[in-house]
Amino acid sequence: MWWFQQGLSFLPSALVIWTAAAFIFSYITAITLHHVDPVLPYISDTGTVAPEKCLFGAMLNIAAVLCVATIYVRYKQVHALNPEENRIIRLNKAGLVLGLLSCLGLSLVANFQKTTFFAVHVCGAVLTFGMGSLYMFVQTILSYQMQPKIHGKQVFWIRLLLVIWCGVSAFSMLTCSSLLYNGSFGADIVQKLHWNPEDKGYVLHMITTAAEWSMSLSFFGFFLTYIRDFQKPEKTKELLRKEAYFS
Repeated sequence: MWWFQQGLSFLPSALVIWTAAAFIFSYITAITLHHVDPVLPYISDTGTVAPEKCLFGAMLNIAAVLCVATIYVRYKQVHALNPEENRIIRLNKAGLVLGLLSCLGLSLVANFQKTTFFAVHVCGAVLTFGMGSLYMFVQTILSYQMQPKIHGKQVFWIRLLLVIWCGVSAFSMLTCSSLLYNGSFGADIVQKLHWNPEDKGYVLHMITTAAEWSMSLSFFGFFLTYIRDFQKPEKTKELLRKEAYFS
């Protein structure tokens, strides 16, 4: 049996692979058509202009569905393993809500480009990264409290490091983007897709985009840590038997 055939481990694997493919394909298309600069564009900038915006939107909508499925299975898994621990139940429900809001934000980012619906696009980005970061934090707390029931200490430490990585990236992105879009560098900066080193705000732009890509990578890493949890067939069978969420 291949590793991705064990339990439900194909879900987080498919989520990360598909989302990464969406980023890569839209990036390659955008730079091939010279719609963005090849060095660290915003992720969403690679899906702003046709035809890549069609690919970007369609693939990220599917990614949002995969993300919902992964988050829901994780929620059911934690619930099945801790049916009577009130603190874990509350945290688990909070994690589910945060995760679903992050998925909603991902769909908004995919379908509303910043050059057309800037306010909706930014709202989607805040939901995706903000609620997603909080989701990772809640799941890390749950990982700490559930040792060694479903996984060992090493999984908790890996998730904690990924949360710290995400937090540093989020702080850098929020700080630099706030300075970049405060109006000091012109009103047309929102529509800007091409940057030169001589442009005002170029350094802030590069730090912001680097932080955005870094944050996305931390998300990928976090969801990959679910593979081991989802692989355990005895836990998955127990989950399916008790909750019957495929029926």
